[in-house]
Amino acid sequence: MSQLIQQIFPKDFHPLLREINDPPESLYVQGVLPSSRTTLLTVVGSRKSTSYGRDVVDYLIGGLKGYDISIVSGLALGIDGHAHTAALNAGLHTTAVPGSGLSEKVLYPRSHVQLSQHILESGGALVSELEPEQGAAPWTFPKRNRIMAGMSHAVLIIEATERSGTLITARLTTDYNRELLVVPASIFAASSRGAHQFWKLGATPITTPEDILDVFSIKHNVHDEKQSNLKLSPEEQKIYNLLAEPKTRDEFIEEIALPITQANILLSKLELDEVIVEKLGTLRRK
Repeated sequence: MSQLIQQIFPKDFHPLLREINDPPESLYVQGVLPSSRTTLLTVVGSRKSTSYGRDVVDYLIGGLKGYDISIVSGLALGIDGHAHTAALNAGLHTTAVPGSGLSEKVLYPRSHVQLSQHILESGGALVSELEPEQGAAPWTFPKRNRIMAGMSHAVLIIEATERSGTLITARLTTDYNRELLVVPASIFAASSRGAHQFWKLGATPITTPEDILDVFSIKHNVHDEKQSNLKLSPEEQKIYNLLAEPKTRDEFIEEIALPITQANILLSKLELDEVIVEKLGTLRRK
C-alpha cells in the first residue's frame, strides 16, 4: 500500500468515539476518515454468510447510494467484506477496522488485502487501535468491535449465530446507547438466531434501505430523483412502481396484469437498462 499510516489522538477522533467509556488512547489510520457530518453505519454479520445475507447486503447498502453515509465494518470474511464491497459499488465511503495492525505484512484476513487497497483507492479509510505490525489474535477482535460500535451512529446486524463474535458488537452497541438494527430472516436458520435475540432488547427490524434512512431521520430523495431521470414508457413505469418493494416473479406477474410474454420482455429491457435486478427469483429496483 502506498498510503502512509498515521497515528491520531482523541482530539482528532470522530466525536462519537470520544463519548464511549473506554475510548482508545490513539488510533492508526490509512486513507481518508469520514467527515464529522457523515452518518456512520456499522454493518456486521456472520463470517459464513449465506446467499440471502449477501443479497440483503447488496440491497440495503445499494439503496443508500447518493447519501452522505459511510459504511463501517471489520474487513472480515463473510458479511463484513461484502459490506465494504457493496459500499464501493454504491459509491459510498467505507471505513474498515481490521482485527490486526494496518501493515500489509500482518493485515487480516490475508485474502482481503486487495479489498483494503480498493478501499483506500476509493477514498475510504483503514483504522486500527493496534500497532501497525501487530498481528490478529483472539484478544484483538473484541477491542476492534468496540471501536466499530463506538464510532458509529447505528449498527446493523445481518446474520449471526448464537455464538457469533458479532454479538459482542451488538452488546457494545446497546452499552454505548447507539441504535441497534437487525435484518429478519428465517426463524429456522441457525445463521439468524443470534441476531433475532436482540429484538428482545429493542433492536429495530430493517427490511428496506428506507428503514435505515428513517432511523437516521434522513429524507428520502435519491429514489425519487433517480425515477425522475428515468425515461420510462407507461408500462415500464408501472413495473418500476410495482417494485417499490421486492417481489417474486410469480407475485409480479400476478400484479402487473399484462400478458406473460409482454411482461417478460419489459422485465428483460429494464434489467438490461440496469433499472431493476433479479436475484434468486426476487425482482427489485437496482
